[in-house]
Parts: sequence; C-alpha cells; structure tokens
Amino acid sequence: MNPVQIAVIGTGSISSSHLDAYKNNPNANLYAVCDLNEERSRKAAEKYGASKVYTDYRELLADPAVEAVSICTWNNTHAEISIAALEAGKHVLVEKPLCRTVEEALRVQEAVASSGKLLQVGFVRRYDTNAQLLRSLADKGEFGDIYYAKASTIRRLGNPGGWFSDIERSGGGPLIDIGVHVIDLCWYMMGRPKPVSVSANTYRKLGNRANVQNLSFYRAADYDADKNTVEDMANALIRFENGASLLVDVSFTLHAKSDEGSVKLYGDKGGFEIDPETVIVTERHNAILNAYPQTDHRGFHFQSAFQNEINHFVDCVRTGSQPLSPVADGVEIMKILVGIYESAAKGAEVLL
Repeated sequence: MNPVQIAVIGTGSISSSHLDAYKNNPNANLYAVCDLNEERSRKAAEKYGASKVYTDYRELLADPAVEAVSICTWNNTHAEISIAALEAGKHVLVEKPLCRTVEEALRVQEAVASSGKLLQVGFVRRYDTNAQLLRSLADKGEFGDIYYAKASTIRRLGNPGGWFSDIERSGGGPLIDIGVHVIDLCWYMMGRPKPVSVSANTYRKLGNRANVQNLSFYRAADYDADKNTVEDMANALIRFENGASLLVDVSFTLHAKSDEGSVKLYGDKGGFEIDPETVIVTERHNAILNAYPQTDHRGFHFQSAFQNEINHFVDCVRTGSQPLSPVADGVEIMKILVGIYESAAKGAEVLL
C-alpha cells in the first residue's frame, strides 16, 4: 500500500503532537496543513515537509489527494469540520472533545454512518501502553467487577485564557478540556457501562489569576484576562446502569498545594492505579499485594501514547478496521459532560 495522504487542520499547540507522530509513521505522508493564520500554516508545512498549505479547510477538503485529516481546531468547529470532511470522503481523527453538545455529536455520528468513513476520537489516554496492559488484564477478569473509580486532575495556576476561557469556542472549562481525559479513561477501563445519571457542581471563583505573577507560560496565545466565561473547577458523581460509579474532580485554578493527578479503579477481585504511576492491587496466598508492572514508562507517557494513537488511526484507514475510540464513544462521553454542566446549573442530579 502507498502511504496514507494526511492533512492536519489547525496548527495550534496540540497539532505538534499529531504532526510529530505522522512524521514518525512510515505509512503516513503529511500532505497538507491548514490554519486560518497563513504564516503559522506555512511554518508548520516547512517544518514537517507538507507540500500544500491552506487557510480554508473547505478548499483542503476539495483536494482529492487528501485521504484523512486530523482536526486540531477550537472545540466549536469540531462538529462542522468533521461532518464536512466525512461528506467529502475523508477519514477523520478529531481531537477531544468530539464537540460541544449532544446534538452536535449525534450529527457527527449520522455523518459517519452515511459516509462509510471512519472517525476516531482523540481519547489519547486509551492508547497509553500501561492503559492497554491494564485493560487486557481487566478483560481476563483479573480485577473482577470494577464497581468504583475516582479521578482527579487538579491544576492550580489559573485559567489559560484565550479560547480556553471562551465558552462559545470551548464549550466549557477544565471539565471539557482536561477532565474529559480521565472521565473517558475510567469509563473505558470500567468496560464502558451505560451512564444513567450525574450529580455535579461547578465553581467560578478565581478566574484567570491575572494578578498572579510569572505565569505567562501557561497562557493561551490569545490570552485576555477580561474574558472568562468558563468554570474554574468541577466535581461530579457519575452513576452507571450496572451499579458502578465514578467520582471525579478537575480544575484549571484552585488554591491547592500543588498540581495533582490520580486515576484509581476498584474491583471485587483487585484494583489498580494509573496515575501517577501504574500499580496493580491483588490478592495472592491470603495476602494483599501491590504489583508494579515493568513497562517502558511507570505512568502515562504523553509522547508514546500519541504515537500509538496516530499509528492506530493510520492502520485503521489502511485496513478498514474500526478505531479503539469510535464516534459512538464520543457521543456517550459528550452526554456525560453535558449532563455534568446541566446538573451543576440546576443544583440537582440529572438523568442521562
């Protein structure tokens, strides 16, 4: 087979992970890049050897040479560009979250079905080597019935501002930006049980932390301290049809001692932790044991997980296989995210 002809739409910060991974995949050829900012698009093309530069994604999608696209744009354009790409006969890898609303997600799902093309949602945590090891053990019954999970992704610095703090473009704050990762990871590890309800809170107390000095490295390119319409932090209890539950809290900004990340799951035969390092808890010979599997990385490794994700996408395009993170899962996660915001707004549990 010839290499898959790839185009990357959007050349902001996350795009570099896509571009690097495509460059390292011998079965992919980075054919084109597209960004509203022509200078930024040209710089990316020069750096990664793309032969075509676009500033309008519609023109890019009209190019018959393009076989598949990575969508790395603002969240409010994910659905629009994904649908247009599918209708143009392109395969799609879209960054998380799939979109901003359940209605958008369902339209994307319809476009996947009608186009016959594949869409992979960028749930990169699923593609980490340690996560795949633990998932395989769970499939073999090592942990039994996984009935409880809890996850935290706490940042204390402040809202990064720019499009991240603009609810029209982002759809929300830390919940939809970084919380989506651990919610999806836990749900995937639990065997993707059907979510039935959420009870949640969101808070807007600290904002962009513009008064705090020396935090410029954390700020978005279009940072503006006067614009902040998303939450600082969110917490939620998610219940599933099989009786399992997931407790999660996330923040952009919080008066916490330090940033922290943890992902822990518990079953009736054993448990495991993914963050900050991979640990398996089991019972052997009438004793409770902690086991540390030997892998290349003791915990989540962003670069290798991204490479695995891109490799999987390219393989799916070449073979016609369905992706590990299909559009249907993006729809379910969107239902959970929207449910959390709805519950917080109502101050009551909501049914999904």
